[in-house]
Amino acid sequence: MRILIVKTSSLGDLFHALPAVHLLKTAYDAEIDWVVNTQYVGLAECFSDVRKVIAFPRSGLLPNLGTFKAALQQETYDLVVDLQGLMKSALICRMAKRSKGAKILGPSFQREGARFFYSAVVGKKNKNRHAVDENLDVLRYLEKPDAPAEFPIRFPAVDFQCLEKKPAVVFAPCSRHEAKNWPWKRFVELGEHLDCQIILVGAPDDAETCRKIEDGLPEGACTNLCGKTSLLELGGVLQRADLVVTVDSGPMHMASAAGAPCLAIFGPTDPTRVGPYGDQHRVLRVSDVRSYSKQDLDSIKMVQTIDVIKTAGEMLNHETVGL
Repeated sequence: MRILIVKTSSLGDLFHALPAVHLLKTAYDAEIDWVVNTQYVGLAECFSDVRKVIAFPRSGLLPNLGTFKAALQQETYDLVVDLQGLMKSALICRMAKRSKGAKILGPSFQREGARFFYSAVVGKKNKNRHAVDENLDVLRYLEKPDAPAEFPIRFPAVDFQCLEKKPAVVFAPCSRHEAKNWPWKRFVELGEHLDCQIILVGAPDDAETCRKIEDGLPEGACTNLCGKTSLLELGGVLQRADLVVTVDSGPMHMASAAGAPCLAIFGPTDPTRVGPYGDQHRVLRVSDVRSYSKQDLDSIKMVQTIDVIKTAGEMLNHETVGL
């Protein structure tokens, strides 16, 4: 059986789809192809269950539409599953070449009229659960057995000397939204109380924040890799971490999927839906607000440094310094 998955973005959402894709492959002994935005092709190629990755040229679509369509129609699919739920992704599903009678299945969280392009919508809309569980609706619709969530990934090995010092604790202090960022000075305070090797990670746009944290910590206590790794190298770093202290961000989802224990600091977003998935993780959050609004911009600041220090010490199973 050959199955096409359409999940084009974003970074965290790709990882949320992995358990459903793994169970589809297992249930049908299927060959899995995946349509993803061009920027994430290399990442999707690290997903162990995926045979072929098809790049969707989100930027410059019109001049590249013919090439994309030809790549999409090289194979004939027995099942097409849209896990994005947008008009764009539904149209991609319709464009794919399908065997006679092959269904197009869409998610409960579909919008923009995407449902009219599906053979069926799987499950009822229910936002009071994790995004991973939403994606698993497709297995329930197909009456396939449930199983514990797995995230089969093959990140490349990395050779950074800082990872040899144990325990290695990664700080991922930045997200794309200011309301989700814990103050950088508190990461400094946290680092001062942890007897470990600290590794800073982030995108090039996060360089200033990570430099401030690095400068605030004692010399030799921190290695700043912010902006110095590719996305795949970042995955390699995260999978070797003894602990990842993070805000709600793409690296948090990557670390969680890679099997690294996460201590996630949350503000206005809801960890029930988008927190790190699995019992090995811890989430610290004060606000009960479930959506962004002006009054929530400072909610993440309500998470106290002392609570993060104590929780990190418990997760590392060692004493913190200076408490």
